[in-house]
Amino acid sequence: MLLWNPDMNWIRNPFPPAVLALILAGCSVAPVYERPQADVPAAFKEAKGDAAAAGNADWKPAEPADGIARGPWWHVFGDATLDGLEERAMAANQDLQAAAARLAQSRALQQDARAGLFPRVDAGVGPTRQRPSPASQGRPDDGPSQASTLWRAQLSVSYEADLFGRVASSVNAAEADAERSEALFESVRLALQGDVAQAYFLVRELDAVQALYRRTVALREQALKLAQRRFEEGDIAELDVARARAELATARSESLGTARARASAEHALAILLGAAPADFTLAEMPLVRSAPPVPALLPSALLERRPDIAAAERAMAAANARIGMARAAFFPRLDITAGLGTEASQFDNLARWSSRTFLFGPLVGTMLTLPIFDGGRRDAALDLARARYEEDVAAYRQTVLTAFREVEDNLANLRILAQQAAAQDEAVAASLRASQLSQTQYREGSVSYLEVIDADRNVLQQQRAAMQMDGERARSTVALIRALGGGWQAPEPVASASPRR
Repeated sequence: MLLWNPDMNWIRNPFPPAVLALILAGCSVAPVYERPQADVPAAFKEAKGDAAAAGNADWKPAEPADGIARGPWWHVFGDATLDGLEERAMAANQDLQAAAARLAQSRALQQDARAGLFPRVDAGVGPTRQRPSPASQGRPDDGPSQASTLWRAQLSVSYEADLFGRVASSVNAAEADAERSEALFESVRLALQGDVAQAYFLVRELDAVQALYRRTVALREQALKLAQRRFEEGDIAELDVARARAELATARSESLGTARARASAEHALAILLGAAPADFTLAEMPLVRSAPPVPALLPSALLERRPDIAAAERAMAAANARIGMARAAFFPRLDITAGLGTEASQFDNLARWSSRTFLFGPLVGTMLTLPIFDGGRRDAALDLARARYEEDVAAYRQTVLTAFREVEDNLANLRILAQQAAAQDEAVAASLRASQLSQTQYREGSVSYLEVIDADRNVLQQQRAAMQMDGERARSTVALIRALGGGWQAPEPVASASPRR
């Protein structure tokens, strides 16, 4: 510890002008980040049908960006029950809570990295009890030595001058990581919203199928009573009665299978809502055909709206900043430290002016360090940083391709399902007519009861296929909205767990 002396001019200007200029004009060696190019088509191949051309008041074109709130896009279905389930999931889903906690962690790391831009100031006070060895004082090994107590009150300051951008690169990397976590949080939230909507429509589809089987069972019971009466009257053989009874049992069995599938779907929906299956019950509501039109945006806008693409892009930015950190390790590092305080043999004397002390520079080592040889460790770290950046570039481009495929898949699904639904409606109508004719002919005795059973089975099969198609269209609509990055509603205030950058 050096004593203060007003005549020591080097203290007033401890560095020559050249060194001061170097400190003040520190430069970064980090590579300039530019988002890599990705192959973007001019238009979606499947965006040529009604799903692309139709408009809807709930879908308002806006400037796309991954940073805007998506709003309650599920309102396009006009289902109050779905609205309530979505809000409940946003408040209680545990996966979303975990994603919010990961976002908070990344923001804490960002704050920790930004602290490196500022000096660190510490204060302390306390005694030191020491007995030096006689040899350390130039005396014989068996010479006398007295123990002493030294009280010290000190204010210390430490700061790394960011000469070549190491600290700035670490801050940039932490900021990109935080933005990536934010995008991942949005991705989890959008996925949860889509999962809730799809699970809900699955339950409603099964409700419609269950209602169909109830009607079928009632018709089968009537048919069995009719067959039993006609058998007793001697109009038909017992074989027809046995067939009617078998068809009734089959319908009841299939109804129970649908109930089992419905229970499993309801349990899965409960977990998405953050509730135990025992605490959640969804009233039966058969699915009503609904296919709200979803406008297809330009492919280039998809890059800005999809949160998973934004997360992949921020991962590249963080990897680029870490290349700068690895490069800075090849250049000198300047650590500025200073201490100011008082020292005295008694605590009462710490406040005396004569007890003041200061230290400028490290207590051990040097202020300016220059790496010379490390066996290739810095080269390996730089190669690692570059390789990770290339990996993130490839992952980004793959994410973009996957996003385009998901949009194309769901556009194709909706286009073809609309055509398939029209054809299925014709099949249902034709099967119903065939069933009516077969029953009339059976009563007239021109056909066997086996043909009536076949016709009834075909009606049930076609009606069930139509209901499954309605559910698939609703789920494909949700999947398309999710693939497009969410809804186009005007931005809304975002929850505190995910403030926008």
